[in-house]
Amino acid sequence: MTAQKRTINITELFEYLPHRYPFLLVDRVTDLQSGETIEGFKNITMNEDMFNGHFPGQPILPGVIILEAMAQLSGVLAFETKNRRPADGFNYLFGGVEKARFRRPVIPGDRLEMRSKILADRRIMMKFSCQAYVDGELACDATLSVVEQTVGGAGDPGGDRR
Repeated sequence: MTAQKRTINITELFEYLPHRYPFLLVDRVTDLQSGETIEGFKNITMNEDMFNGHFPGQPILPGVIILEAMAQLSGVLAFETKNRRPADGFNYLFGGVEKARFRRPVIPGDRLEMRSKILADRRIMMKFSCQAYVDGELACDATLSVVEQTVGGAGDPGGDRR
């Protein structure tokens, strides 16, 4: 028997990610295996403000935005794996990037399909192997890490540091 794919739509993503427009960069999770992998996508549209300046007449999604989108998707996997949510007083911050490679431009009209797999799960840090594709062609790959943050709760002398 094949395991059923677990999906998360945009309104359900609000329970996992504190990001909102214009910086929520995951439109849907198409498959989630807690403790293992996640897949999802971001539809790239011309009406996004970044294309006004990057680059006029030749819009290209900035590489740092691709990395952030993969980190957000990885954050959903971290929340699900640890059985925590922002409403519980936790957040996952982008902790680092290694071995990032950009293989092709991502432009308006593309669907950025992303995958993330857990490489390491330590007490407050998780590391992921991430890839982003357009039409089956690798656009970006990187190793990313996220770090758990306690937001305004016990054991957090700094309070909300967002």
